[in-house]
Amino acid sequence: MLRAGISFTQLRGLSVGVHPQSQTDFLKGAPHRKHPGVTNLKTVRLPEELQKAALAIIHGAEVPGLADKACRLTNFLWSRKRAPEDATLREKATSLEEALWKKMMWYCGFNVFSPDVDFQLLEAQITKKVLTELRKTTYRWSPMRYDEDLGVVYMAARLAGGYTAVKRALNEIKKRDPCFSPHSLLDFGSGLGTALWAGHSFWADTLKEMVCVDSSGAMNTIADRLLRGGSEEGEPVIEQVYFRQFLPVSPKMQFDLVVGAFSLSELGSQREREDVVHTLWRKTSSYLVLVENGTKEGHQILMDARNTLLQKQEKAAYDPRKPSVFAPCPHDSPCPKLAQLPLVPCNFPQAYIPLPLPGAPDRQTEKFSYLVLSRTASTTEEVNGGGPDWARLTAPVLRRPRHVHCQICCSSGDLKRVVVTAHRHGRDVYRCARSSEWGDQLPIIRPDDSASRNP
Repeated sequence: MLRAGISFTQLRGLSVGVHPQSQTDFLKGAPHRKHPGVTNLKTVRLPEELQKAALAIIHGAEVPGLADKACRLTNFLWSRKRAPEDATLREKATSLEEALWKKMMWYCGFNVFSPDVDFQLLEAQITKKVLTELRKTTYRWSPMRYDEDLGVVYMAARLAGGYTAVKRALNEIKKRDPCFSPHSLLDFGSGLGTALWAGHSFWADTLKEMVCVDSSGAMNTIADRLLRGGSEEGEPVIEQVYFRQFLPVSPKMQFDLVVGAFSLSELGSQREREDVVHTLWRKTSSYLVLVENGTKEGHQILMDARNTLLQKQEKAAYDPRKPSVFAPCPHDSPCPKLAQLPLVPCNFPQAYIPLPLPGAPDRQTEKFSYLVLSRTASTTEEVNGGGPDWARLTAPVLRRPRHVHCQICCSSGDLKRVVVTAHRHGRDVYRCARSSEWGDQLPIIRPDDSASRNP
C-alpha cells in the first residue's frame, strides 16, 4: 500500500510537470476559486445609502402604476434599436422603387412610356407605395425625454441593474490593475449617477473630483437627491460631485476614469456616436469604460466604438498615447462573434438584488456588454503578461465529470471551444476552469490542442 501511494504521488507530479504552463506561478499564491482571472462579482447589492435614498424618492413621488410602468420601460429599453441612418433608408427606398418599377413594367407589358399610360400618375403611385412600405418596416426611433416622473420610473426599473453592470465592468480594472488609483471621474450620460456610486465603492479614498454629465436636468436633480439621502437639502454622502448638462469645453482637460453607460445608444446617428466616442477618448487619461445592454444592438454599438478608436484615430491628438483594448477582448483584432451566423452578441451576466419594491423578485440577473480601453498598452501587458496569456470565457462553463467545456476568446482573435482536463492541461488550469464563470479569464489553452475547435 505504501509503495502504491508513493508511485501514485510520483506519477501525479510527472503529470503536472509535463505542463509547465499549469504550474502555480500564474496563481500568484491565490486559491483556484480566486485565481487572477476571476472578475465576476458575487450577487451585487446597492449601497445602503443609495437604496434608502431611492426608496425615499420613489415613495415620495407616488407615481400611479409604478410597477407596470417600470416593467414596460425595461422592455422598451431592452428592445430598443439604433436610429436608422439616412444612407440606409435611401438605399432601401431605391431598392423598393426598382422592384416596383419592374413589377409595373411587367404588368403593363413593358409599355409604361406608352401614350395610353399616365406616367406621372404611375410614378406618384410607386412613390406612395415606397413611402408606405418604409413606414411599415423602418424602426421609429425617437430620443428619450426624461422628466421627473419618468426619471422616478427609470429609477425603479434600472437603478440596481445599471449599477450592477457598471460595477462589474469597473471591477475588471480594480482586479487586474490594483495599482490604479483614479483622482478624477467623468460620467457621460450619467442618468442616476450609477457610475459615480460604483466608482466610489472601489476608489473612495482617492477619487477627489467627479463630474456627471447628462442633458436631462430632471435626471441631474434626481441624481443629486440620491446623494443627499433622498432630500433636496441634506448633506451629500459623496462630496466633490458636480452635475453638468454639457461636456467640459477644454480639449486639454482629462480625467483618470471616463465612463459612458447606456448612453451611446441614446444618440441619433452613427456620426454623432463617433464624435462623442472621440470626445470621450480625448478626455481619458487612463481608462475609458463603455457599457450597453447585452443585446445585438448594444454589442454592435460597442464594436463600432471600438473600431472608431482603433482604426479612425484623430489627426490632431493632444495625448499621443494610442488606445488598446483592456477588456473584455484579449486582443485588438475584429470581434470573432461578428463573423458568426446567426449573430450572437458578446455579453455577460451578473446577479444582483433589485430594489425591494412590491412585486420585485429577490434576485435578478443583468446581462450587459462592455468595453474597456486603456491609454497605455504596457498596462495591459503588465497585467496579462508576466505569465501565460489569458483568454476570455464567452459562454457558460459546462462542468462534467473529470472535464470542463469552455468557449474562449483567445489573444489570437479566435473563438474556440475547448475541453479542459487535468491530464491534458494540468491540474491547476483544470481546477481554475471548474471554478470559473462566464466572463472570467483563463490561462490560454495550447493552440495545437486537438480537443480545441472553432465553434
